[in-house]
Amino acid sequence: MMGVRFAVVVVLVVFGVLDSFSLAANVTYDHRALVIDGERRVLVSGSIHYPRSTPEMWPGLIQKSKDGGLDVIETYVFWNLHEPVRNQYNFEGRNDLVKFIKLVGAAGLYVHVRIGPYVCAEWNYGGFPVWLHFIPGIEFRTDNEPFKAEMKRFTAKIVDVLKQEKLYASQGGPVILSQIENEYGNIQSHYGSAAKSYVQWAATMATSLNTGVPWVMCNQPDAPDPIINTCNGFYCDQFTPNSKNKPKMWTENWSGWFLSFGGASPYRPVEDLAFAVARFYQNGGTFQNYYMYHGGTNFGRTTGGPFIATSYDYDAPIDEYGQVRQPKWGHLREVHKAIKMCEKALVSTEPAVSSLGQNLEATVYKSSSVCSAFLANVNTQSDATVTFNGNSYHLPAWSVSILPDCKNVVLNTAKINSVTMRSSFSNQPLKVDVSASEAFDSGWSWIEEPVGISKNNSFAKLGLSEQINTTADKSDYLWYSLSTDIKGDEPFLENGSETVLHVDSLGHALHVFINGKLAGSGKGSSDNSKVSLEIPITMVPGRNTIDLLSLTVGLQNYGAFFEKRGAGVTGPVKLESQKNSITVDLSSGQWTYQIGLKGEDLGLSSGSSSQWLSQPSLPKNKPLTWYKTTFDAPAGSDPVALDFTGFGKGEAWINGQSIGRYWPSYTASGQCTASCNYKGAYSANKCLKNCGKPSQTLYHVPRSWLKPTGNTVVLFEEIGSDPTRLSFASKQIESLCSHVSESHPPPIDMWSSDSKLQKKGPVLSLECPSPNQVISSIKFASFGTPHGTCGSFSHGQCSSQNALSIVQKACIGSKSCSVQVSIEALGNPCRGKTKSLAVEASCH
Repeated sequence: MMGVRFAVVVVLVVFGVLDSFSLAANVTYDHRALVIDGERRVLVSGSIHYPRSTPEMWPGLIQKSKDGGLDVIETYVFWNLHEPVRNQYNFEGRNDLVKFIKLVGAAGLYVHVRIGPYVCAEWNYGGFPVWLHFIPGIEFRTDNEPFKAEMKRFTAKIVDVLKQEKLYASQGGPVILSQIENEYGNIQSHYGSAAKSYVQWAATMATSLNTGVPWVMCNQPDAPDPIINTCNGFYCDQFTPNSKNKPKMWTENWSGWFLSFGGASPYRPVEDLAFAVARFYQNGGTFQNYYMYHGGTNFGRTTGGPFIATSYDYDAPIDEYGQVRQPKWGHLREVHKAIKMCEKALVSTEPAVSSLGQNLEATVYKSSSVCSAFLANVNTQSDATVTFNGNSYHLPAWSVSILPDCKNVVLNTAKINSVTMRSSFSNQPLKVDVSASEAFDSGWSWIEEPVGISKNNSFAKLGLSEQINTTADKSDYLWYSLSTDIKGDEPFLENGSETVLHVDSLGHALHVFINGKLAGSGKGSSDNSKVSLEIPITMVPGRNTIDLLSLTVGLQNYGAFFEKRGAGVTGPVKLESQKNSITVDLSSGQWTYQIGLKGEDLGLSSGSSSQWLSQPSLPKNKPLTWYKTTFDAPAGSDPVALDFTGFGKGEAWINGQSIGRYWPSYTASGQCTASCNYKGAYSANKCLKNCGKPSQTLYHVPRSWLKPTGNTVVLFEEIGSDPTRLSFASKQIESLCSHVSESHPPPIDMWSSDSKLQKKGPVLSLECPSPNQVISSIKFASFGTPHGTCGSFSHGQCSSQNALSIVQKACIGSKSCSVQVSIEALGNPCRGKTKSLAVEASCH
């Protein structure tokens, strides 16, 4: 097959753990697919970002991805993590990109490395290091020489690191794709003619690095040859590459959406996600990637946006804690199997499309030796029965049926035949070590963060300073302090007039202290980060101090010229009289500034300072307070989180590692519904839950960060809370459920390796999620007309008397089991009706 060639030499490589990729591979492409060693491939990919989990989690995440039917793991490369200081690199711990890629390769999977180096990704500053902002004359993401020099230097650095470790497929490694830039097409019109030359430069720069594998640009309609332009979105079945010589690729299929502080929790029904996947492959796609397959956690101050929450769960097939999310993971696995059964047909010929009626479509891939078909009903309301190849097929609304042999349906995207899991968080009090020498009866000690200026490196300046230019993002916090003398006869105080302090800020949040006392707070939102406060205050005769604590919640990560969007108190700051409309503008006065908190300079997050106080009067519900205690890890191996219900806002550290910003006092707004109809186009606001509740109360603590005993937790609380309310929550799977109808297509596992059907009818299967678990009990089993959902199944008007005992015999004591869903196996409690089997089981 002819295509764009990236010349490589086939050599034997001694490559450590990468025994699955010991021979160099020739990766090219043509108009249909990526071509690996001369063969077109249909590939399924999923995004896992290495720093959003831990190295201890990586092998499990990769294996679950492989078990879920993935061929490729896709990850961004995060410039600000790897080069936090110019020319000083960090590839250790969660930043160990090489280790992550080697583990993926050892599992027998390919890798797509999205270098960018702009990544967006709800990541602080879009992945750019903030020091980049201070290079003279720089302008990001355009034909600007200082920016291009830095972008080329970092991109070349990453390519060189991967080459040294022989990680490219051309060297025998697993990396088959690289990406340069990221969604630039969304914003390039703002940069004028310089955008076009920048895109051409980026493409030339990337290909000159000679990786031996293709490069892509996502959402870049004018990506120059040989760069492949790809699609991002909830649906990409209608996407067309910008050249007849390039394959149809989908780099981001959004499995859900991200969570913002102040926002409700988005989720995407698996029936719709499966529909989007099947439609893409039906319409000629041969590479699609889930964004995210595992979302993970925004540890520390990595999250950007601003206002992006610490959880980056993304309603992904593998949840934030590393557990498979059912039925999403299982149903997509079956979709992947069905697609792979069509691979020979998909890559051997062009599709033939025909109409089966209004909103009904058949797509056939047929050559001399193979035939596969997709039948789609894109109607959002009505089911349909269609005739295809002389046979009748039922198509639910908004679904695709997959026929690997152009005759037999092995899967319909709307019919779920996989396990559902019901899980919950079990709370337990923090097991505090009250014997710790520095702690008193409650086990907690504390330090009060001083209000206002407390550090020797503070500085004075006339007027108000923008925050990011002042702090360089070394801290979320910047103090603005002003002292003013009040004689008592000022015009704005006449006739007992109430004084109001007016403050305007670019955000993201603000606390106002008058004479050392908290007078008020304000916050922006993900839609509008600006903060405008009007606070009634009392000024006393003599010296008065106004202290404004401005804070960021992750820097801007998206949009044209996003690096020019500021933060902090930009003013005006005014004293106003409520009665006589007299105003005194304080904006141009002499302000004193302090970058960050004193506790940050003292290293309080490690818990090792000698200044912690231990007295019977633990201060509670006080702003600007550091808390510390020592505790034992929760027993067992279940994933754990800290439950911050009832807390205000701040940051938390476990054994010196930041689990991220917490903000449970920010209540979610939005239009939530009791359920979500998967039929019809999905959007980020279509399916929301938890409206009116805190956006996030549970904050992931990786098990590898915990010791059995002697763990230290440190909190910095901005607003005020009772630290003794802090508790652990363990995530436990309560039940496995499945509900399968007689009318389901036969399971894919019933297909032999030569893709010939062996009809055995639908099967209900259960499997415990952990290797050391077995099915211990059957909570519910009914064959007939059962209804309800996992955890609330109930019998219908007809129910087989034998179902429970049959399922118990087949399943109890086994890690997995299968039961045929048929009247031959389970009896016939009601003739003439379509019956189904519903089962709920427990694993221990």
